[in-house]
Amino acid sequence: MIQSIDYYAVAPLLVLALTAGLVLLLDAFLPRAPYTRPLLGAVTLAGVLGALGVVIAQAVRGGDPLRTFCVPAGLPGPARAGIGPLNLGTLASGPGGPAGDSSTLCSFVVDDFTLVFAGLALAAGVVVVLLSMAELSFGDIPVGEWYFLLLCTLIGAVALPASRDLIMLVVALELVSLPVFALTALRRYDGRSSEAAVKLFLVSVVSTAVMLFGVSLLYGMTGTVYLDRLAQVLREPITALPAGSGPEPAGATGAYASTLQIAYDLPPVLTVAMVLVLAGFAFKVAAVPFHAWAGDVYQGAPVPVAALLSVISKAAGFAGLILILIAALGGQVAVWAPLVAIIAALTMTVGNLLALRQHHAVRLLAWSSVAQSGYILAPLGVRDAEAMSASIAYLVFYAAMNLGAFAVVMLVSRRGVRGELDDYRGLAFRNPAAGLALAFFLICLAGLPPGLAGLFAKIVVFREIVGGGGAWLAVVMAVNTVVGLYYYLAWAVRIFTPVPAAEGAGIPPAEDGGGRSGWVPVGVAITLAAVVAVIFSVAPQTVLGLLPEAFVASG
Repeated sequence: MIQSIDYYAVAPLLVLALTAGLVLLLDAFLPRAPYTRPLLGAVTLAGVLGALGVVIAQAVRGGDPLRTFCVPAGLPGPARAGIGPLNLGTLASGPGGPAGDSSTLCSFVVDDFTLVFAGLALAAGVVVVLLSMAELSFGDIPVGEWYFLLLCTLIGAVALPASRDLIMLVVALELVSLPVFALTALRRYDGRSSEAAVKLFLVSVVSTAVMLFGVSLLYGMTGTVYLDRLAQVLREPITALPAGSGPEPAGATGAYASTLQIAYDLPPVLTVAMVLVLAGFAFKVAAVPFHAWAGDVYQGAPVPVAALLSVISKAAGFAGLILILIAALGGQVAVWAPLVAIIAALTMTVGNLLALRQHHAVRLLAWSSVAQSGYILAPLGVRDAEAMSASIAYLVFYAAMNLGAFAVVMLVSRRGVRGELDDYRGLAFRNPAAGLALAFFLICLAGLPPGLAGLFAKIVVFREIVGGGGAWLAVVMAVNTVVGLYYYLAWAVRIFTPVPAAEGAGIPPAEDGGGRSGWVPVGVAITLAAVVAVIFSVAPQTVLGLLPEAFVASG
């Protein structure tokens, strides 16, 4: 079987892959000169910007979604092992796409959903590359390997939202995850980084094993790996049961009366599969009770890697989770929605309570990121077709604010090794631009004016939860929002608190940070994040207008 390839559909991946290869070649053959590090950073940045340009071109082209790696028409359909044969009928040719030939199934679809997440990953990638240029401007971190692994992570983050079968979904998710613990360990002779890399590796292995177990059960019971066909299989009435499984349930030859009847009639192993897949993704996004790794890993990893984990890796995890829940298991919302709601409530509560006790800046952002995962999960816990849009909107708003905060933390960390919150006392007086920027990002994360981006994000989620009948979840989120105000404002107050002359400067004397090559990229990253956060605060419709409505309709 020969599959045709639409090279324009996979062009962003090709640009990133070619850039990764070029970086390795340049690192191998260029002399160890002072210009080598900034040159490799510039090449990496150019590659990420090029891929982002292709994504933007795909977004403005209009027309039907791009599809590739498709199964040729005419091949036989699945037999639905365990729940009877499938009446193929007419299947959607892909989430967000028009209806088409039932036997035309594609593994890679570039639709509105894909473009939003790919654009988010690449835009965040630009900031992470800028932070990496500062991190690599001095020290003994191997530059070529760093940028190669970073580009591999971005390849996975761009490929994952376009994945429309279980195999490609898992492979793309691992391509996001595996290079990250290698990046964490590249800061050699640092015991904290080595410990963080080992913890992240163990978490990644366990989460992958759990997810693969659930995916294998889904495939074994439905006989298909394609998400849209899997959804159709689970929506079809049971027309025949395997031998020895007992009498057919009443009404099995007709349409189901309700989602609850589907959950009752389907084999219990499918419920187990849903729980296992959800648990695997919960590891990836640091949702409770699979969150314990976040604090130590964020603190031990280099700041650019912590920023990558908090935005790019999290976005990829949520993209995969939404694809599984909405595109493949949308008909079983009665089974997984209550579980997601409980996980969301626990995640935002535990994350905020742990953040309250932190005195280290990165650890506070780590547990804050866990709480933010709960806010992003919350809309998925209500039975509403628009829930996915609220989650995506919050994720986009959150990305700009959190990246900006990490960028300022990166700037301050270059002047001291402690990273404590007290290091930020009087920052607005020593470095007004950085101090004002960090205060703005923190206020945005808290959801207070003038940081209206965070306020709009929370309003979108509140409206969706209340409209979907999740009043109790809205109350939990409201309480957690108030809790989050305390530690965000406490940090912001430190920024504007003058340091008594007797105590000296709150930040240790500046160390050798690579000169202008060290702090200029960080300044650019802070500026970019601040500009985007201001735009989101002034014109939130720029985000709301990008939401993939067609995908919701097809789910």
